[in-house]
Amino acid sequence: MIKVVAKCKLKPDANVEDYLNQARELVAETRKEKGCITYGLHQDINDPTIVTMLEEWVNEEALNLHNETDHVKRIVPGLRELRESTEINIYKEVE
Repeated sequence: MIKVVAKCKLKPDANVEDYLNQARELVAETRKEKGCITYGLHQDINDPTIVTMLEEWVNEEALNLHNETDHVKRIVPGLRELRESTEINIYKEVE
């Protein structure tokens, strides 16, 4: 299993609701993908401009296929425009 933590800080002038609406569409489409275990959108309690996707995938191949889907290619560029920074960490379970 692969876990992804994708933490984003929005630009000061970004419309947070616009970002969340676009991200919600990404979540809805991604949850339909084969190999997606969980895919959730989370907003920091103390700073609404910090938004994090927490993801679980059956394997790295499923994650790689996700990154090539039409909805990722269509939605993610718009999300990137609203971000000041992004940190993506990909984890595998240690046995």
